[in-house]
Amino acid sequence: MIKVSEQAKKKVVQLMSDDGYNPDTDYIRVGVKSGGCSGLSYDLKFDKEHVEGDKVFEDNGVKIIVDKKSFLYLIGTTLEYSGGLNGTGFVFNNPNANRTCGCGESFSL
Repeated sequence: MIKVSEQAKKKVVQLMSDDGYNPDTDYIRVGVKSGGCSGLSYDLKFDKEHVEGDKVFEDNGVKIIVDKKSFLYLIGTTLEYSGGLNGTGFVFNNPNANRTCGCGESFSL
């Protein structure tokens, strides 16, 4: 399960609407891919449908899709949004990560 903070929900709804997606019916796809300074990086995009094998969740009114492989890395993660002085963007609070990079966009287990 992936949780979505209230601040992240507001930003997701705004960005989905701006990009022509319907936040009530479409999804945010969260994944993990190789790369980044710590070995793995997060991948975030919008999607209108899910495929066989995807895990589908809903938290705080946001529909989330995670592919089977990425799910193992993301269990228990909270998606947050930061608009502070240290930078603006989505932040993944992942309890499975042993090490993260300074920008918070990559991690290792």
